Amino acid sequence: MTEDLTIFSAAIEDAEAIAEIYAHYVLESTATFETEPPDAAEIRQRISDIVDAGYPFLVTRDSTGRVLAFGFGHRYGPRVGYRYSVETTIYVRPDCVGRGVGGRLLTVLVEACEARGYRQAFAVIAASEPASVVLHARAGYRPVGTLPGAGWKHGQWIDVFLMQRQLGEGNETLPEDGGTGPA
Repeated sequence: MTEDLTIFSAAIEDAEAIAEIYAHYVLESTATFETEPPDAAEIRQRISDIVDAGYPFLVTRDSTGRVLAFGFGHRYGPRVGYRYSVETTIYVRPDCVGRGVGGRLLTVLVEACEARGYRQAFAVIAASEPASVVLHARAGYRPVGTLPGAGWKHGQWIDVFLMQRQLGEGNETLPEDGGTGPA
């Protein structure tokens, strides 16, 4: 890929572009199990909720400022014991897939999660999306399990792969914050 890419924290003003990218995956793929594309207002709320909870929400722009991809981290599980774990998610404009956009974004997203003190990153990937599995493997994620038939979309049962990547020292050391969790 030869174009200049920049990665920024998402702004509320990015919601329309993010909604457009995500709508493709909601309607045309099994990358998400959502079936109704959220509108820009819902995306604005999601950006706010994720950022307010202390997680990164990022966008990749080309040299013209167009949003090519978005990605974010969010809490892996609802219980307090998961406070050092994060689930990472990225989506790339369909016309930009295979050009290195997703790899660059995932690298920066992982770094942003590490900087916030998270110790483990998880990816929950539909088995019907092998390119996402490859992308995450290149970013250091390793397979840790398969959930057979975990989802139903487009008239089919879909297996889900779980992948995991250590962040920073992972579970090799105790938390420096006394166990209260990332900021």
